[in-house]
Amino acid sequence: MVRPRQENPTPAELEVLQVLWEHGPSTVREVMTALNGRRPRAYTSVMSLMNVMAEKGLLRSKPQGRAFVYSARVSRDMVQSRIVSDLLGRVFDGSASTLVLHLLKQSKTDPQEIEEIRKAIAEFEQKKGSKS
Repeated sequence: MVRPRQENPTPAELEVLQVLWEHGPSTVREVMTALNGRRPRAYTSVMSLMNVMAEKGLLRSKPQGRAFVYSARVSRDMVQSRIVSDLLGRVFDGSASTLVLHLLKQSKTDPQEIEEIRKAIAEFEQKKGSKS
């Protein structure tokens, strides 16, 4: 049976995207070098993964000499939005407050981060209030 195509990147694809978002357009070897800082991977495995990602529309490739340079076709913000939306719907039944409470319980949130969250909530409320 054929596996259905996933809307969201797999964990391995997300690692590649993070390298490209941080470093910009890169060759397979450059991505492999960045990934190997976390755990070793074979060149051919990274190349195969990036070719599949290009077929899925996550990456674009451009020939440069004997190699290809890959860049992300999707933005970090778009991917984060899709993943959070999926998580919110599937796991938290659409409840943003339950999601936020779980995030706060699970993370090691320092006082500065709590203040940033408060500011973000205040800005959200202000924007929402001005639209009413």
